[in-house]
Amino acid sequence: MKSFARHRRLRQNEAIRRMVREHHLAPQDFIYPIFVVEGSGIRQEVPSMPGVFHFSLDRLQEEVDQVVALGISSIILFGVPEVKDACGSAAYAEDGIVQRAIRQVKERHPSLYVMADTCLCQYTDHGHCGVVERGEIHNDESLAILARTAVSQAEAGADMIAPSNMMDGFVTTIRTALDEAGKENTPILSYAVKYASAFYGPFRDAAHSSPQFGDRRTYQMDPANGREALLEAASDLDEGADMLMVKPGMAYLDILQRLKERFDVPLAAYNVSGEYAMVKAAAEKGWVDEKGVVLELLTGMKRAGADLILTYHAKDAVRWLNE
Repeated sequence: MKSFARHRRLRQNEAIRRMVREHHLAPQDFIYPIFVVEGSGIRQEVPSMPGVFHFSLDRLQEEVDQVVALGISSIILFGVPEVKDACGSAAYAEDGIVQRAIRQVKERHPSLYVMADTCLCQYTDHGHCGVVERGEIHNDESLAILARTAVSQAEAGADMIAPSNMMDGFVTTIRTALDEAGKENTPILSYAVKYASAFYGPFRDAAHSSPQFGDRRTYQMDPANGREALLEAASDLDEGADMLMVKPGMAYLDILQRLKERFDVPLAAYNVSGEYAMVKAAAEKGWVDEKGVVLELLTGMKRAGADLILTYHAKDAVRWLNE
């Protein structure tokens, strides 16, 4: 018989499989998203995202304490304001919901790394990520508001600013504003490659951020484009981004890999709400093994090049990894 490769020698038992495993998940890989709302006594589950809740500030610490106890070292805060207006002024208010949440979390857990999502869609009454005039999203007019929002979040204590709005020039505008405010050491994680995806539906329920007209395809990327992702990433790095994010993660693993090969900076993947909801729904019906599917998907993102994964599965994943 002709000789052939014996690949199975290194798969015979868990010990050898663990020894030769190329990629590993760990609690420090995860960034856990938390939604904060106005009011009191609120811990309300998002219907389309089982296990994900809205927290008022007086209930927020229950969640954050649990995250810290699990060993997750980073969270990102999304705010859902009570009042919205045309320019999203609640986004940069000193007493805005996210700014207060940041101060509260940092006071209780100074070593927990707190990121702030910097966008306007949750704060505008039209649900778009920029200033709207006569039905159009105005790029340059939006930048000043985004910069003001980033500075207010940094001054509240955010360790990292994570702008997600996809306006052209948002990174350089935010970088300049942070530097002028004396926040030159506050890094920027840019949602550099954010596609106009159908996977965002549950998030819009959670953040109350559905566009009131049209869609976001004039500023978010066409899912059919790959080369454009490299251009977006290069622009943001040139403007001062310290880290890059690809959103969504699951359907764009090829994009993650292309960015990893091209750019030598930390890369994050956003395992978005729709991806989370699909797994939860299928698991609830008994059609898939939730633990197995989640860990396989998250490992796939690391294999594609993600150094960090922003995921709603983070708490469950850490529990499973510790079993």
